[in-house]
Amino acid sequence: MVASATAAVNFKNLAMRHRVTDNIRLGRHSSILLLLLIAWGPQSGAQQAPTLEGREVMVAAPVPKDGDLEAADAVIGNIVLEKRNIFDLSDPKENKWLYRWANRLHIITRDRVIRNQLLFEDGDAYSGRLLEETERIVRSNRFIYDARIEPIRYENGVVDVKVTTQDVWSLTPDVSFSRSGGENRTALGIEETNLLGRGQLLRLKWIDNVDRTSTQFDFEDRNLGSSWVSMFLRLADNSDGETQLLSIVRPFHALDARWSGGGWVSFDDRRTALYRLGDETAEYRHERDYVTGFGGWSAGLRDGWVRRWSAGYVFDDNRFSEAVDPTLPAVIPEDRKLVYPFLGLEVLQDEFSTTSNTNQIGRTEDFYMGTRLSASVGWADESFGADRDALIVSAALNLGFGSLEKTALLLTAATSGRREGGNSKNAITSIRAGFYHRQSEKRLFFMKLSGAVGHDLDLDNPVQLGGKSGLRGYPLRYQTGDSKMLFSIEQRYFTDWYPWRLFRVGGAIFADVGRTWGENPIGERNYGWLKDVGFGFRFAPTRFSTNKVAHLDFAFPLDGDPSIDSVQILLEAKRSF
Repeated sequence: MVASATAAVNFKNLAMRHRVTDNIRLGRHSSILLLLLIAWGPQSGAQQAPTLEGREVMVAAPVPKDGDLEAADAVIGNIVLEKRNIFDLSDPKENKWLYRWANRLHIITRDRVIRNQLLFEDGDAYSGRLLEETERIVRSNRFIYDARIEPIRYENGVVDVKVTTQDVWSLTPDVSFSRSGGENRTALGIEETNLLGRGQLLRLKWIDNVDRTSTQFDFEDRNLGSSWVSMFLRLADNSDGETQLLSIVRPFHALDARWSGGGWVSFDDRRTALYRLGDETAEYRHERDYVTGFGGWSAGLRDGWVRRWSAGYVFDDNRFSEAVDPTLPAVIPEDRKLVYPFLGLEVLQDEFSTTSNTNQIGRTEDFYMGTRLSASVGWADESFGADRDALIVSAALNLGFGSLEKTALLLTAATSGRREGGNSKNAITSIRAGFYHRQSEKRLFFMKLSGAVGHDLDLDNPVQLGGKSGLRGYPLRYQTGDSKMLFSIEQRYFTDWYPWRLFRVGGAIFADVGRTWGENPIGERNYGWLKDVGFGFRFAPTRFSTNKVAHLDFAFPLDGDPSIDSVQILLEAKRSF
């Protein structure tokens, strides 16, 4: 495991799901779900209609383009918030009793929540770039389906700006069942992603999957006390241990942000299994204490580029032992305690693209299309309390080429590892290439090539391939080694079918080819290249607090051992089509 300034930022992005200058986030869906969540009970203090803050503005003349406004040194005047409810009652298809009731029960996002995320205020110089970046930030909220920011009036050097947002239903009973790689996952709970319209997340959930049964409580506030500070808390009581996580971080919330800082603490105790051909064959107990603090600084956006430095300290203690009440033979990794300072650098180009019908259905999507390079280095030393001396490094590179409206290629490469006693340890280099070719508004061809090469990996960090990791026709964690490659092609279809005005429907025909190299520590026959073909349906909810897409796939394995089912049925929610 490698932690660094860059790794800290990456973990923060995952645990805190912050601003969209980096990326975007899952959910449940069904036409019956709306009835369930309405039956759950009204939300007090509900607002019944969209609100318009500020004076009424009549557009007397066309507004100049961004470049002309900036050349004229225009300043921002009135900022109007137009907050739309879940359903548009001016549309006869949505002006139904059930949808009117949902609008009445829903608490519309408060003005303060939207204003806290604006990168501009009245009196600032007008910048079209800042309006676009703010759109991405606001759209990254799970309780906002879409956001538009535009100038609506210009007079005497002053430009009025309108911020239009559309809410989704944020209180969702979580009753879900998914199946992938031959294994089932069941979840029961309730989640509120916009508590009382304040933009806070509150979740209580019971989860039963192949690894464990867990009762989990989460709380998140992305703008703590009207600031850019994010706070995330997780408490979980698991069948095989406990998890506690507290994170308080002020991220680089915008391209021109000058500093970041914070930290998190995590304690985790769990049983982990090792697999052979999709079956558990060994197990161990893993206790991990992880604490980090960091700070970052930047000169901001300069000539289309951002350079960010960060530094911090990591305490990472991993202890391994026999599982409590074991049912399988024990294979126990070596204990590992790393304590080290780190220094990191990130160089980021201001290059984003907005599109639709790519990884989602009928929804505005934000893609990073520029060049991003991040790297970090840390030194663990016994004098700091570590159990070894080690150089800890990591680096990542993102590149984007072309246009998502025609043909585009997105590349990602990453490497990480340790240097101990002159030897590389737990070193792994990975690549991912995604190719998009838009054939029409409703059809898109997609190819993905991904791979990883590992060297002397820690026993608790195997390279695995199976039904949940892209090889859809095979059981979960079917192959294990130290390296892998996976190639997938998809023909995607986006339809206009919009059942009950609740979710959009698409479909795909696909094929996967992949394999692992290297020995499984517990031994298995290597079946070489594995292939599958299949088809599936996609369901993208539009009224609930999720940006995930439900997959119903039927995959047919063409290789492997005779015990594999001739068809694998996968039902799960993913972040992408």
